[in-house]
Amino acid sequence: MTFSSSLPKKSASGSRARERGAAIISALLVVALSAILVSGMLWRQQVQVRRIENQRLLSQAQWIARGALDWTRLILRSEGDTSAGITYLGGLWGVPIAKTRLSDFLGQIGEVRAEQGAATYLSGSIEDAQSRFNLRNLVASPAPGVMQVSAEQTAAYQRLLVSLGLSGQLAKVTALHMRAGLSQSATRFQTGTSISSSQQVGGGGMTGGNFQNQPGIEDGDDNVAVAPLLMTSVDSLLDIPGYAPEIIARLRPFVTVLPTVTAINMNTASAEVIAAVVPGMALSQAQALVARRQTVFFRNIGDVSLALTAAGVPSVSVDQNQFDVNSSYFLVHGSVQHERAEVDRTTLVYRDPLTHTTRIVRVQDQL
Repeated sequence: MTFSSSLPKKSASGSRARERGAAIISALLVVALSAILVSGMLWRQQVQVRRIENQRLLSQAQWIARGALDWTRLILRSEGDTSAGITYLGGLWGVPIAKTRLSDFLGQIGEVRAEQGAATYLSGSIEDAQSRFNLRNLVASPAPGVMQVSAEQTAAYQRLLVSLGLSGQLAKVTALHMRAGLSQSATRFQTGTSISSSQQVGGGGMTGGNFQNQPGIEDGDDNVAVAPLLMTSVDSLLDIPGYAPEIIARLRPFVTVLPTVTAINMNTASAEVIAAVVPGMALSQAQALVARRQTVFFRNIGDVSLALTAAGVPSVSVDQNQFDVNSSYFLVHGSVQHERAEVDRTTLVYRDPLTHTTRIVRVQDQL
């Protein structure tokens, strides 16, 4: 009787042991699941905090870049006040800034601000935009609403393409594309262009037509299937058939797109550009002129004419609308490295030739 009565007790204790084991396993599973959920929440929170920090650093870097740009504009304005209407490579604006710690600029203000700029670096340079060939010059506007392809400027661009080892046939295609884009923009009503052409290329000029009545709504070109966008940068050339990224890379140091027709600054233009815009001038003659220009810069158009004659260019006639010794457009290249954030920015700045005040035309961030 004693042996038989002990069997239910062992069975009950075994059942309680199994229940305790299952409870422990369940508790471990709950703890593990809770740890996974908490770690996931902490990871997402850390990622969010990191993202906010990156946004803060990027915003601070952009504000530093804006401050550096204001400083650059001050340099351009002061240079215009003291240079007597001459822009040359030896000016203060042409001195690049190597990678420099921001604290070196703020050290004289206070140690606290100097410590704040210890992890921030600045670098940059100013480039004369009118030292390049302006593709906007391919189209002249002798009257509001009239768009004419300049045969003279198209020939100059063709010579530049050939000198760079590219196809000269791209010149006419580019001029027609530029005219088509301008014909759909509000700037077609502007006057006062500095380059005109009595000749027309590829079908003639584009008259005003009914532009005076509801412009942009009842234009004569409203039946065109595709209207090209207005070119705003050299990268816009990729929209034209025949251009490729390697061609753009080859053209970039010598070509630009400015909002208005501009003259070439003979004090800053490269030998390739000078040889292209001066008819009958060889590249070797342009290189000799550039080498002579390093010692004595041009003070007026008369100096340019004498230099071209001395270089052996036959029958030189210098047009003040096509050649100049002063510039109004500048490209400001700046780089800001603020801890993990980095901003590489190119800004087109316009300087008024009379008041020397500056304004920002467009800003392009390099990705």
